[in-house]
Amino acid sequence: MDPNGEIVEEAEEDNGFRRFDVVSDDSDHHYVKLNRTANSDADCFSNAASGVYSKIMQEWKILEKNLPDSIFVRVYERRIDLLRAVIVGAVGTPYHDGLFAFDLAFPPDYPAHPPQVHYRSFGLRLNPNLYANGRVCLSLLNTWVGRKKEKWDPSQSTVLQVLVSLQGLVLNEKPYFNEPGHGVLPGRSLWEKNSMAYSETVFALSCKTMLFMLRKPPKNFEALIAAHFRDRALFILEACNAYTDGRVKVGYYRGDGSSSSSSSSSSSTVHVSHTFKTSMQKVFPDLVHTFTRNGASLGNFVEQVKQDRKKASSQTQAAVHKKQGIAIKFISKLKMILGLKKSRKSNGVVGSTANNRTEIEG
Repeated sequence: MDPNGEIVEEAEEDNGFRRFDVVSDDSDHHYVKLNRTANSDADCFSNAASGVYSKIMQEWKILEKNLPDSIFVRVYERRIDLLRAVIVGAVGTPYHDGLFAFDLAFPPDYPAHPPQVHYRSFGLRLNPNLYANGRVCLSLLNTWVGRKKEKWDPSQSTVLQVLVSLQGLVLNEKPYFNEPGHGVLPGRSLWEKNSMAYSETVFALSCKTMLFMLRKPPKNFEALIAAHFRDRALFILEACNAYTDGRVKVGYYRGDGSSSSSSSSSSSTVHVSHTFKTSMQKVFPDLVHTFTRNGASLGNFVEQVKQDRKKASSQTQAAVHKKQGIAIKFISKLKMILGLKKSRKSNGVVGSTANNRTEIEG
C-alpha cells in the first residue's frame, strides 16, 4: 500500500520477490540524511497537495506497471524522496548474472532536475560511467555531456528511463567503449583487443561484487540476492571456467560451453590474459565457498576447488624445494670458492716465510 492508501500491484519474479514494493527501513540508504536539514524543502515530500509529491506518486505507478523482469525497486513509505533499485546484469555482457544496486534521491524541485543517483560500488570500478566512490555519469542525469535529446527533460523523463539506461547503455556488451575517445581513431583490431582485456577485468570485478552483495546485502533486498545466487550459482561458476579455459569470450557463455554471440567463436581457443587467469584463481574459491554457504548445490565445483588447492600447494612446495636446492648449491659453491682462496692465501704466506728464512740464513 502506498502513502495514498492505494494497493500496490504485485509484480513478481519467479522466486516470488516483488519487482516493486513499498518498505519502511531506509537506514542504510546513501541519501538518508539528504533533504532533512532545518532549512530544507522537505515539506514537499510529505504534503500530498504539493506538485513534487504528486509527481513522485506518478513515478511509483509507472514503475509498478512497467518494470522489466530484471530490475527491482523499493520505495519508502516515510521517505518518498528516496528509492533503491537492483539491476540484474544482462545476458551477453561481462555483467551477466551480477546484481548492481543504486540509491536514488529526488530533489525538492523534482522534476525540474533529475534525481541524484549513487552506485553501491564496494570500492570497485567496473565501468567507465560508474566510479569507485559511487558517482554515476549519465547524460540523462545531467552528470555527463550529451546531446539535448539525451539530457533530462522535466516534461518527459522518468526514473524508469534512468534505470533502463543504466542497464542497457552503461552495463552493456562492450563497456570499454563507454570511455570517450575509445574506438574513435583507426585501428579496429587494437580497440577490440583492448575491449576484450577490459571485459576480463570487468567480469572479475563483477564476481567480487557478487561476493560483497551476498556478504553485505542492501536492506530490503536480502531475499532477492540470496535466491538469485542460489539459482544462478552453477551457471556463474561454469562461465568462470569457460572464460578461464579460453573456450568462450568473456560475457558470452550461454550454458552449454558455447557462445551467445555470433562474433565469439567457440570452435577455437580464445586468448586469455595471465592477469585474468590469476584474478579468477583468487576469486573462484571464494565464489564456491560463499555460494555454498548461501545454500547453492554446486556439484563437482567444491571438489574442483579442493583439487586446485592441493595442486597449488604441491606446486608451492616444489617451488620452495627448488629454491632451497638452488640456495644450497650456491652456498656450497661459495664455500668452495672461499675455501680455495683461503687455501691459496695460506700457501702464499707459508711460501713467503720460507723464502725469507732462506735469505736470512744465506
